Amino acid sequence: MRRKCMEVRIEGLTGYSEGLSLQKRALERVESSEVDGVLIVLEHRPVFTTGRSGGMENLLIDGDELTRLGIELHRADRGGNITYHGPGQLVAYPVFNLEKWRKDLPWYVSSLEEVVIQVLSDYGIEAVRKPKYRGVWVGERKIAAVGIAVKRWITTHGLSFNIEVDKSHFELINPCGLKGLAISSLNNFVSPVNFSEVVDKMEEKFSLVFDTKFIKVPRGWLDGDIYA
Repeated sequence: MRRKCMEVRIEGLTGYSEGLSLQKRALERVESSEVDGVLIVLEHRPVFTTGRSGGMENLLIDGDELTRLGIELHRADRGGNITYHGPGQLVAYPVFNLEKWRKDLPWYVSSLEEVVIQVLSDYGIEAVRKPKYRGVWVGERKIAAVGIAVKRWITTHGLSFNIEVDKSHFELINPCGLKGLAISSLNNFVSPVNFSEVVDKMEEKFSLVFDTKFIKVPRGWLDGDIYA
């Protein structure tokens, strides 16, 4: 099936609220059937987000400490529990109409995991899924998280992949609601890390896994400033 899909790479650090706004504008484009999917790739400023299954009970510091550290706190409408986003972490927000692929949520989540697994394989790193938990793991350490929302078969939110992230921030929460969860990052295995190269690889793997060619457009396209 031929699909019309766009890819928007956001340069610099993006606030979480702005990320939600970008997804909303992408959603409008997909809901109107102008395109079948939009892939947004970015890095967030430091933020903890909670999901539909909760998460505040897994935040281990108070509001004053959050302010001191410069970390925001947001509630999201995705699945899952609390997680962290920040510099050095690659976040992908696929806003896809799954009717153009497969109306199958387990397949979709597994496909997101597969994107990261294939990127890591290019670096000679063997990554796996775990039967009880979503995300991607290297040994017993989690290197990528998945949390999605779906409405009328159109997806929002997505995945976060640790490249050279400050892992100490994960120690301020029980990530994904799991006490003692060990976190990994690509720079634990590859040094130095070329972040831009990893972004290119992730974009390539999205194309392969979802059997789709993404047309690269500037962020102004989401505002209707530039039409593809």
